[in-house]
Formats: sequence, structure tokens, C-alpha cells
Amino acid sequence: MEAAVPSRVALSASRLSNHHAVAGERYSIYRGRCPNLAIPMALAAAAPGKGGGVLDRPIEKVTPGRQSEFDVRKSRKMTPPYRVLLHNDNYNRREYVVQVLMKVIPGMTLDNAVNIMQEAHVNGLSVVIICSQLEAEEHCTSLRGNGLRSSIEPASGGC
Repeated sequence: MEAAVPSRVALSASRLSNHHAVAGERYSIYRGRCPNLAIPMALAAAAPGKGGGVLDRPIEKVTPGRQSEFDVRKSRKMTPPYRVLLHNDNYNRREYVVQVLMKVIPGMTLDNAVNIMQEAHVNGLSVVIICSQLEAEEHCTSLRGNGLRSSIEPASGGC
């Protein structure tokens, strides 16, 4: 059954099987020159044997030893969060602690670093960041490597 729409081509199996439109062909089903290049291209895509239909999701190539972006996002959601804690000490100057926090923790601003340092100085302990266990261990090791006292704990436990 064909639908009659003015100035549009009705697509049917009988029309497509008799004539295979080629993308960019200006003389196709129309008599004379086709004014719109998109119509022959659409007909070419819908022609038998041309594989028209729903496009499959692109195949994501993953190099050996590397995780795909989807796997990384999934693992971040699945791993329980951990807190990186900064402990007060009487050895490091406040300015140095702020510099180390900004160097070690990605996205750490000056204001946040000063607040974290001040909280650790006053209360003896401050939460630096909450992240996955692997990242927490890396941050803790980096802070310790720069002479600061730090530890990690599960974010779900504790106060």
C-alpha cells in the first residue's frame, strides 16, 4: 500500500526492487533532475541488499591490559567509597601542608586545601577526599611520601 504525499516519493517494495538508487545520483525515480540529493540517498540506503535498518552500537576497541570507559565507570560505582584522612602533626608548616594537598589531590583548590589543613590543625583530623579504595590508597601514599600523616578508612563506617 502506497501513501500519496504531494512532492514526496512513496516508498514501496515494488519501486525499490525495479530501480536501485545510488547515493548522489541526480536522476533516479523522478523524471528529470532530482532537486533534493537527500531523497536518492535515502532510497539507496533503503534499497534491498543495502543493509538499511537500525544501526548497531559501535564496537569499542580495547587494547589489552586496559579497561574500557564503561568498565571504569562501572567499577567506580561498584567499589565502596573510602575517606582519605589528614592527621595533625607538629612538624610541617601550614603553608607546606596546603601546597602538598594541592599537588597531590586532583582538583584541590586553595580554599579547600586551607580549610582541610585548618580542620586537621584544630580537630586533629580532617577528611581530605572520598573516593574509591584504590585512589584513596594512592592519595594516602602520596601524602605520606611528602611527609604528611594520613590514613584511609571506609566511608560507610565511623562517625
